[in-house]
Parts: sequence; C-alpha cells; structure tokens
Amino acid sequence: MRVLVTGGAGFIGANFVHWTRRHKPDVEITVLDALTYASDGSSLDGADVELVKGDVADAALVDRLVGASDLVVHFAAETHNDNSLADPSPFLQANVVGTFVLLEAVRKHGVPLHHVSTDEVYGDLELDDPARFTEDSPYDPSSPYSATKAASDLLVRAWVRSFGITATLSNCSNNYGPYQHVEKFIPRQITNVLDGSAPKLYGDGLNVRDWIHVDDHNSAVWTIVEKGRSGETYLIGADGEETNKTVVQAILRALGQGENAYEHVTDRAGHDRRYAIDSSKLRTELGWTPAYVDFASGLRATIDWYRENEAWWRPQKAATEQKYAATQTVLDPAATD
Repeated sequence: MRVLVTGGAGFIGANFVHWTRRHKPDVEITVLDALTYASDGSSLDGADVELVKGDVADAALVDRLVGASDLVVHFAAETHNDNSLADPSPFLQANVVGTFVLLEAVRKHGVPLHHVSTDEVYGDLELDDPARFTEDSPYDPSSPYSATKAASDLLVRAWVRSFGITATLSNCSNNYGPYQHVEKFIPRQITNVLDGSAPKLYGDGLNVRDWIHVDDHNSAVWTIVEKGRSGETYLIGADGEETNKTVVQAILRALGQGENAYEHVTDRAGHDRRYAIDSSKLRTELGWTPAYVDFASGLRATIDWYRENEAWWRPQKAATEQKYAATQTVLDPAATD
C-alpha cells in the first residue's frame, strides 16, 4: 500500500508515520508538508519516507501525489488557536482551500481519504455538565481555527454525498506526546520547568481538556481506515479529562518541583471551557481500545521524551516564549486561586 500523509512532518502526522512504520512495515509512505514553523523534517528521522516539501493547496502537486497513492491520510492544517486569533488568513488557506484541493484530487483519482479533525468544532461544554461530545453533537466553533476545521469537515461530507468519494472522518480530543511544538500546552509547561521557569496557566486554570496520547490517536486512525464506513465520522478519545491546573501540577511533581510553582496569565479570547469525547461508536462498532488507559502513564512517557530530546525542541523555545511574552500578563495569584 502506498500512503500519502499530508502534514506528516507535524506533531500528530509525524507520530502517525512512526506508528505506521512500527506496525505496518510494508506500507510505502510519502509525506507532503509545507515545513512551516510547526513542522520539522527531523521528526521523521529514521522513518524511511519520501518527504515532499509543498503546500496542500498546490493543486498540481497534490494531483500528482494523490495519483500515485492508494490512500490519503489528511493531517495538514494550521492548528494553533492563539495564532488564528492574531491572523486567521493562513487557517482559511490551509484548512479550507487545502482540503478542497485534496478532495478534488481524490475525486479525480478514486483514492480513499481519511480526514483528521478536532473536537473543537463542537464548541465547548460547561464544567458541571455531565454530557460529552458525540458524532451527533452540533457544530459550534469558537475560534477561527475551529471554524476552519468545521468547514473542512463539512466539505468532506459534501464530497462523499455529492460526488461519491470514499472518505472517513475523525474528530479527536487533545493529543499529547513526542514531537509536539513547544507552543502547545503540555510541551510548553514541560520545557518551562526544564528551563527553570514557571509553567503558565490561562485564567483560573480550570478549563478542562480530554487528553489522548498521540499513539492511541494514530492507532484509532488506522482502525477507522481499515474498518470504518465511508461518510461516517468517528470520535477518538481515551477518557482523559483533566483541568489545565491539574496537568501543570502533575508535570511539576514529576519534575521534582512544588505543585503550586506556576503562574496565572491573562486568559485567551474565546477560551473554550471544557471538551469531553464520547468514543463509544469507535469502540463498539470498530473494536478500538487505547493502550494508555490512564493519563498519568502517558504523561510520564511524554516528560521523559522531552527530557531526553532537548536538541529537538531547544531551537523552538526562545522564539516561542518571546512571542508569548508580548501577549500574556502574569496575574496576581490572589485573583485566581
């Protein structure tokens, strides 16, 4: 099988490539990636792939690559909420236009597609609401990022219905693990502590995210590719709900620091309060189960990876913190704790 992985040098995509190489060594992999600040060709070291630098919105390039493939797995996206608030235009180009270009190519060549998306398309839940997102939850995106991902999901569904392409979709909860850019929440806190600075919490730190280790996410993607029904959406989650404050305290404890050695910073505009995934459909219909059944074990493995791979994340760190320093103000703890 020849698989084209768009965005395969980014966080989840690179881990998908490594997972595939470990579990499906006969698969031939081509990665298409724009190699922006959030992706890194070195994340694919040792994976034995063809890496093509290019834009998923480049119709001629995408047409050629899709035509030589048996399957497309579509990770390519602009994903950082803060950046989408500062400048939404790259998110429209990558997430909407790029997905359209890819859909036209798979339509032309008759190649099946798996489209990777996010639970953020559903908006957020109240902290005291026992409900979780399901495949039937209405879309209610809160940011330019989540709005463009919602648009891309709807495009895929429309191409299945209107043009008969073969495609499956997945919406996942928050991923964590190796090769994640230090602008993201968990690696930022880990690398802050490793650098001797305080982790940072938006607002009161009580926002809840539903965490899943990236390897579990990618095993679910392959399960959907192999067993899922065309046109269907499957939610991927591992029952990993934790407040941001709890995650930071766990990182501090694991690295030998006092669990309250963090700082509150000004909250992000439109910051969703809680995400929670109900992955019953994926588990009951397709028989998938996560390997990391508790968040703590996955977090320990992730901390160990960042501690052992400073050469990978160090070049990103200074510029990331400089950018945050321009937008975040440290708050008085008495106002939040």
